[in-house]
Amino acid sequence: MQPTTDLDLSTELAQDSGYEGRISPKDPATVRLWLRLMTCTKQIEDEIRKRLRTNFDISLARFDYMAQLYRYPQGLKMGELSRYLMVTSGNITGLTDELSREGLVSRVSSPTDRRTWLLHLTPKGKTAFEKMASQHNQWLSELFEGLDHDVIVQALQQLGQLRVHLQKNLG
Repeated sequence: MQPTTDLDLSTELAQDSGYEGRISPKDPATVRLWLRLMTCTKQIEDEIRKRLRTNFDISLARFDYMAQLYRYPQGLKMGELSRYLMVTSGNITGLTDELSREGLVSRVSSPTDRRTWLLHLTPKGKTAFEKMASQHNQWLSELFEGLDHDVIVQALQQLGQLRVHLQKNLG
């Protein structure tokens, strides 16, 4: 069996490919790579978003918010959380208000600056997040099932190189 070429794959995926449906054989490899990355990201995000909604009645934004607080049990300032999630502070305020009303997040005055709030998962929030995170990890394993482990590691390394390259060039 002959290996699948990038063009074969692009043609095969064009019917159901979103961004990749825009690819032309004449497009530079950088354009094709960019569109492929966007397509893969969107497919995975859409599936995770659907599963979070169906299984936990939670949005991906709320899940990501809780994931960051879980990683920082000492708490995060709203500005820090905003930077980690790459959203506006207004989005963080809205999510904080909602999650706080549900008893999943608490605001605590910073011991070093009383004008600043530190956000924490409550025990209820931590328990809820751990349940969702376990399922989330299982879903990702399912989505990548069938890919050789070495292929996953290689893709991770190459995307890491791309990230470093972009960081250097974009400042």
